[in-house]
Amino acid sequence: MSGKDQLTEIISSDAIQHRIKELGQQITQDYKGRPLVMIGILKGAFIFLADLCRAVEIDMEIDFVRLHSYGSGMESDGKVRITKDIELDISGKDVIVVEDIVDTGYTLEYLIEVLKLHKPASVKICCLIDKKERRKVDVQVDYVGFDVKKGFLVGYGLDYDERYRHLPAIYHLVPGYEPEGYCPSDR
Repeated sequence: MSGKDQLTEIISSDAIQHRIKELGQQITQDYKGRPLVMIGILKGAFIFLADLCRAVEIDMEIDFVRLHSYGSGMESDGKVRITKDIELDISGKDVIVVEDIVDTGYTLEYLIEVLKLHKPASVKICCLIDKKERRKVDVQVDYVGFDVKKGFLVGYGLDYDERYRHLPAIYHLVPGYEPEGYCPSDR
């Protein structure tokens, strides 16, 4: 990659934390008195899940799943496999799948069908970023942090080639951006 990556903040850390508090309040109301399991999809959702769990004011269990979707470049062709399965018994319990970003929907469609085999009481989805315009399959997202129409996003768990997850806000990334007049010998 030549040049420097260009990052433009589109959702501030403060806005993220405010929205997570709202989501936490809603989930608390919706699941009060019910056995709840929150399942984070690794790696992207781990930061969001950690903050969301602290904002939910009821007892819950937490687990993780890791999925691998196949495809070339930045596009998925819909082939998904589990590389780390859940470890908790979710039978008869309400489940919220926590995802960093939902775009095509292939990964979540697959995961929901697998989770239903465990006979949970319900399965709902909570995501930080929803990109409905990129949806290829019909996946219902029940709790949405932010709707973002376009752009390659990084920060707050979202990555580009395992980089930028640590950033406290959400940024639009242009990889290898070279401003007008840029010359590699200027480095």
